[in-house]
Amino acid sequence: MALTAGLVARCERAEPDPGPAHGYERLTDHDYKAVAHHLLRQHGPGPLWVFVYGSLMWKPAFTSLEHRHATVFGWHRAFCLELRRWRGSPQQPGLMLALDRGGCCKGIVHRLPDEDPIDQVGRLLRREIGSKEGVRRIRWVRAKTANGTVPALTFWVGPRGTGYSGKQPLSQVAHTLARACGHIGSGAAYLFHTVAKLEEVGIRDRNLWRLQQLVADEILRLTPPRLR
Repeated sequence: MALTAGLVARCERAEPDPGPAHGYERLTDHDYKAVAHHLLRQHGPGPLWVFVYGSLMWKPAFTSLEHRHATVFGWHRAFCLELRRWRGSPQQPGLMLALDRGGCCKGIVHRLPDEDPIDQVGRLLRREIGSKEGVRRIRWVRAKTANGTVPALTFWVGPRGTGYSGKQPLSQVAHTLARACGHIGSGAAYLFHTVAKLEEVGIRDRNLWRLQQLVADEILRLTPPRLR
């Protein structure tokens, strides 16, 4: 990888947490349980799977009993969700991966424990969504594995979703990721950990591989090494 931990470190800086955006409606404990019940009714009986393709690959929020390589058709991973908090700021918005329509996405499906499915799904929801608007980003997809196709829970965004940034050229995404940083870290770190994990599990995403090179080049251009 051209994007290294050393280059990522140049992007890290202390940023205050700006707090939720205006109009943000936080989900209550009751809301999380209600959403989990709704999703499980849609799913029906059978093992509970979650499809991961971004940060949940390297920072999971669930217990996994089994995992498989999987492909979801009709969707692709893209930096299409704008962030003004977490790994971005109001002054320098960042970008996060989400599933956008079109193409296909290779990732991993994990099977969650069978006991207390409401709690299992609830833990995942608390990690991935915090507002009522975010509920729209949850859906079931059909994930194709070597052992058959399974229904899996995942997170997506679309043209009508809040924060959707639209399709951008990789050069523009690289420009953003090399500069954006929030109170939990930088966009460059998010990309670095995602690409490293994909490589570790044997998944090569051509767009992200090209993107990490562009981000590395951009960081070098912005922060040239000091002369000794």
